[in-house]
Amino acid sequence: MTNATPSVEGSKDDEARLLKISSFEEADEEDYERIKNILSDSESEKRRWRGKGYKSLSSFEDEEYWDAEDLIFSGEYTKAMSKDWHSGHFCCWQCDESLTGQRYVLRDEHPYCIKCYESVFANGCEECNKIIGIDSKDLSYKDKHWHEACFLCNRCRVSLVDKQFGSKVDKIYCGNCYDAQFASRCDGCGEIFRAGTKKMEYKTRQWHEKCFCCVVCKNPIGTKSFIPREQEIYCAACYEDKFATRCVKCNKIITSGGVTYKNEPWHRDCFTCSNCNNSLAGQRFTSRDDKPYCADCFGELFAKRCTACSKPITGIGGTRFISFEDRHWHNDCFICAGCKTSLVGRGFITDGEDIICPDCAKMKLM
Repeated sequence: MTNATPSVEGSKDDEARLLKISSFEEADEEDYERIKNILSDSESEKRRWRGKGYKSLSSFEDEEYWDAEDLIFSGEYTKAMSKDWHSGHFCCWQCDESLTGQRYVLRDEHPYCIKCYESVFANGCEECNKIIGIDSKDLSYKDKHWHEACFLCNRCRVSLVDKQFGSKVDKIYCGNCYDAQFASRCDGCGEIFRAGTKKMEYKTRQWHEKCFCCVVCKNPIGTKSFIPREQEIYCAACYEDKFATRCVKCNKIITSGGVTYKNEPWHRDCFTCSNCNNSLAGQRFTSRDDKPYCADCFGELFAKRCTACSKPITGIGGTRFISFEDRHWHNDCFICAGCKTSLVGRGFITDGEDIICPDCAKMKLM
């Protein structure tokens, strides 16, 4: 912004005399000589005109001339933009009002009065929606502008001039308000993550390094293995201790090779016959009073015995048997005592402790 400065040259007598001359044709010899002397005083002072071209002094001898209104011979004129102007010709590029003696602003080599410059070029304040005039400091961020006094935190209204600030959804905030409202927080302690803080992340959750701890033993997990369960984090040892499957016999954790019997877990080595302690893994077995037994032990201890062979009738493997009057037979043992034919599915007759087929019974009666 610059002030246009009016200047005065020549004596008042010269001014009064020369302003009466409208062209060189009206000047007498004395005026002609005086004009030549004025123009030749100095290189910087002898040629000022409104912009109609450059003429050398020789043009006077050739009887060429300028209009006296185009030349600034003497009197008041305006110096601005490294040029000299008639006082009425130095005007605002927008409204054409005279800038002589007024403040003005240059834009693209054109002068503007203050009012026009602010109307055409000044930015509007994001806070108060008023023009940021040339006498105000214009603070800008991402193509937005504020008066210095309007550059405030959107939440606590503290000035943000020369301070760190954050931006969210076209609003600006001081550091504390931005952190309180928008900064990500630790899922452990609920505090924000400060700049430079190491962050541990798992899926959509995040922790300070010191807060990423086992929920049971409280030891930091760091880069060690962990197991998540129902929004809680466990180290491997605590998870196994609290949730891992345990053998119903020895109560120790089953890490591999377990056996399930009646919805209960066992180590393979722990799943043994309750009588002989032989392993039942991969073997035929049954149970009595919720205790497992191998087939041999179960038959010896609890099974009915065949009347014919006296061996246990276990029923294991789909073995079928026949009972009659508190006596029991394997299917294969249920035969006629006389002819040894099978009586399974046939009629039979008892003969003391024996059973016989009808044919043998008839033979015996004859």
